[in-house]
Amino acid sequence: MKYNFKSIAPIPDANKLIDIVLSKTNRKTPTEIRANFKIHRIRRFYMRKVKFTQTTTTEKLQAIVDCFPKLDDIHPFYADLMNVLYDRDHYKLALGHVNKAKAIIDKIANDYVKLLKYGDSLYRCKMLKRAGLGRMATLIKKLKPSLGYLEEVRKHMARLPSIDTSTRTLLITGYPNVGKSSFLNNVTNADVDVQDYPFTTQSLFVGHTEYKYTEWQVIDTPGLLDRPISERNTIEMQAITALAHLNACILYFIDISEQCGYSISQQVKLFKSIRKLFYTVDPDNEEAVSSKPIVVVLTKIDTTPWDSLKKEEQDLITSAAEEAKASIVKMSNIDGTGIDDVKQTSCDLLLDHRLTLKAKNPKKAESILNRIYVATPKKKDNVERPPLIPKSVLEEW
Repeated sequence: MKYNFKSIAPIPDANKLIDIVLSKTNRKTPTEIRANFKIHRIRRFYMRKVKFTQTTTTEKLQAIVDCFPKLDDIHPFYADLMNVLYDRDHYKLALGHVNKAKAIIDKIANDYVKLLKYGDSLYRCKMLKRAGLGRMATLIKKLKPSLGYLEEVRKHMARLPSIDTSTRTLLITGYPNVGKSSFLNNVTNADVDVQDYPFTTQSLFVGHTEYKYTEWQVIDTPGLLDRPISERNTIEMQAITALAHLNACILYFIDISEQCGYSISQQVKLFKSIRKLFYTVDPDNEEAVSSKPIVVVLTKIDTTPWDSLKKEEQDLITSAAEEAKASIVKMSNIDGTGIDDVKQTSCDLLLDHRLTLKAKNPKKAESILNRIYVATPKKKDNVERPPLIPKSVLEEW
């Protein structure tokens, strides 16, 4: 499922919203009233003003509430990502303030419409209308912090990458400076900034590639450090959110040349610490099983070939991959060695994994079986009819 956050309309600030509402009220309702008019006509004139202001304000506030996604209704990946970036409680409070203001404005308008029914002069009706519109405007001014916060959220959401949570996805992760962004640039049409200092990538980046005539989504995540989740910053939590919620093939990059500034043992330790994000509990035997295919990608082999590593380091990487039931592929972003192998291996693993999940699901398996029909013709008699191969074909063989 893909969400288009760029379609959210700009949120006006409190003063601008008041100007929009009052100018529309002035344009769309009658503007002339005289003291010699009958009192019921004067009352209707000002009641119409109050009701129209109420309707316009309610529509504007409701549009603001409706245009933002509800965290309980969207995909868990986006719900957790918004919690990391904007704070779920603050986000809900801001929308709650706007929604509550709508109900209060309705109550104010209804109270002043009742008072206007008993207005006995032009002056008194005018003052009641002025007081009603003034109270509505004061209430909108109190929404200034919430409207400002929602506008900042809207601007940031418009810059979020458009990630399809249900399509075929390759998710790249690992320590900073291990070659993740370079791989994304080599495999897809993306153009991610690549530098020799850590945390160049500070948010999620998406590229697209083709494999077996279908489009694949490749996501580059910010670099991770091996520390408790409570100590991770906002940049790292974006990667953790993607690893936890997206049904993708995980590409864990290990820089065997150690030019990234972290040893092989540190990189393997990080792999083991985040591995629990890729597992789920099997309801049949209550054992932990891998919920996502994993590929361990050994990068920068142009600088440090695999054979030049110590046997202890080779065994450390191999044993970690075997424990996680992960495939090991070697590659170099500089000379292009192994890039196609990484792409092919990861894509094939994810295709097999998705087919296995469909086969395990009884509803999906039944829907697949319903499309298959095997014809079994019945025998008409007892005559044996063996397969017939023409003599000309046999002679060519």
